[in-house]
Amino acid sequence: MDAITFAVQLLNGVQYGLVLFLVASGLTLVFGILGVINLAHGAFYMLGAYLAWAIASYTGSFALALVGALAISFALGVALEEVFVKRMIGRDHLAQVLLSFGLILVIDELRQILFGKDVHSVAPPSWLQGSIQLTEVLSYPVYRIALCLVCLVLAVAIFYVIQRTRLGMIIRAGAENRDMTRCLGIPFDLVNRYVFAGGIALAGLGGILVAPISTVFPGMGDGMLILSFVVVVLGGIGSVTGAAIGALLIGLTDTFGKVFFPQVSSILIYVLMAGVLLWRPNGLLGKA
Repeated sequence: MDAITFAVQLLNGVQYGLVLFLVASGLTLVFGILGVINLAHGAFYMLGAYLAWAIASYTGSFALALVGALAISFALGVALEEVFVKRMIGRDHLAQVLLSFGLILVIDELRQILFGKDVHSVAPPSWLQGSIQLTEVLSYPVYRIALCLVCLVLAVAIFYVIQRTRLGMIIRAGAENRDMTRCLGIPFDLVNRYVFAGGIALAGLGGILVAPISTVFPGMGDGMLILSFVVVVLGGIGSVTGAAIGALLIGLTDTFGKVFFPQVSSILIYVLMAGVLLWRPNGLLGKA
């Protein structure tokens, strides 16, 4: 493998890892702070992609599709937290699993009613549709580079909010001790609502951004849900930094595994997870 090909694969791995982090960060926030297991996280990833396709098809604008699908995902998260999820906080995980599994079925049925079963594609913005020629036979799409930059900016924004803002301080305090946070007069129920909605919005945003480089199809969130849980477990439950490290490790392992070990590439990320958990049972940055 020459240097240019290696650099392209490295960029692919980083891009995949950044998208994984974007989706998994919402899951780790909901799981680590609210203590809610959301098996429907992948369904919201799929829904974001379908909403982006529908809005882009109607308006012809990817920017409007991005804003509209993201706003709908956030509003849906607020509504679901108010109606269902807040009643699940503090209850046993079986009830949470059954609720989120029910949401998967409802969302999939709504997807079929509203959008059908067809496979669709979403065109990126016209100014991002070209490619950069690297060699005579190798080029790299501009949209993939833009996707890397957008995901990187969003990752920095997530870290800044969690680590440097008052809201982030409240979120971290609630993750450590929810009852004490309430005793201090902080409206943690309201925080829960917007944390859950933000997690859903991040899942939807991942689907929106990936739609132009992947097809939009039923069940596209299933694989992303599994990988997101692997990221959460690998990085440590509730650790956003751990999720970032885990997502990049998985992205690079999957990308280079398909190049060097194509016959066993599908299991390499699980071998990686098993190895890390044998070394650190609580994940890379998880607490006992």
